[in-house]
Amino acid sequence: MREPSYLKLYREGKLQDRIDRAVELLRDCSLCPRECHVDRLSGELGFCRTGKRAKVASLHAHFGEESPLVGTGGSGTIFFRSCNLLCYFCQNYDISHDAEGGEVEPKDLADMMLSLQRRGCHHINFVTPSHVVPQILQGLSIAIERGLKVPLVYNTGGYDKVETLKILEDIFDIYMPDFKFWEARWSEKFCKAPDYRKIAAAAIKEMHRQVGDLLIDESGIAEKGLLVRHLVMPNDVSNTGEVMTFLADKISEDTYVNVMDQYHPCGKATLDPVINRRLTRTEYAEAVRRTRDAGLHRLDSWR
Repeated sequence: MREPSYLKLYREGKLQDRIDRAVELLRDCSLCPRECHVDRLSGELGFCRTGKRAKVASLHAHFGEESPLVGTGGSGTIFFRSCNLLCYFCQNYDISHDAEGGEVEPKDLADMMLSLQRRGCHHINFVTPSHVVPQILQGLSIAIERGLKVPLVYNTGGYDKVETLKILEDIFDIYMPDFKFWEARWSEKFCKAPDYRKIAAAAIKEMHRQVGDLLIDESGIAEKGLLVRHLVMPNDVSNTGEVMTFLADKISEDTYVNVMDQYHPCGKATLDPVINRRLTRTEYAEAVRRTRDAGLHRLDSWR
């Protein structure tokens, strides 16, 4: 496997500047599109309910992720508590909506990264990292000093500021954003984010600019690039056709996409008649057809 980009940045003495820039954003928090403008360094809480320290729910070698991340050793996932979207159908509702407990220091995050590397994981996969970018970078610096050498995955809901992503250039080799919605009525209803499409589209363009299409080595492991997730939802709430057309036309027809069929009602979704059921086979088949028709051909899951 190729050397991860962050090692070069570290050797050139440029990583600390990125850390300082990210931490400063917490002082009057504008880290993500919510722009809560609270002083998280002093313990004030905004939408994500996370202050100076990141909160971790779990870490493990995950064998249920996309095949280029899993390989033989699994994907080394670190699940953060809370989120900057708080979708009310979240498949990890108990983690994202329960922000209590699990606070960690940067050295603890470093220990977690190194533990996953020792287990043979191919990457360190940060799940819902958008609200804890500075804390991740602080932990990364310590982990590098102690021998971290596997690539990093930015596994996000897609609600990310381009300005924050620019801080991460040459640090994350793999970006794995969701593209959840196209229509503002759904993103406003389910995530309180009417601007989701605009934000996610700009974020994915920036991610692709940094890392390009997904590169997979001869053993089937992702080395660098963009991998987009799209959760197909009942009644086409996820607007699959529009999302896939955007990816093909504005990003690349070689975009690696996971068209996900595992939606099931979680959290408050059980109370909403639009999304309170599983997908039908017909709905998922239609989503795959629309993906093909858009011109995309690199799919993680075919049914």
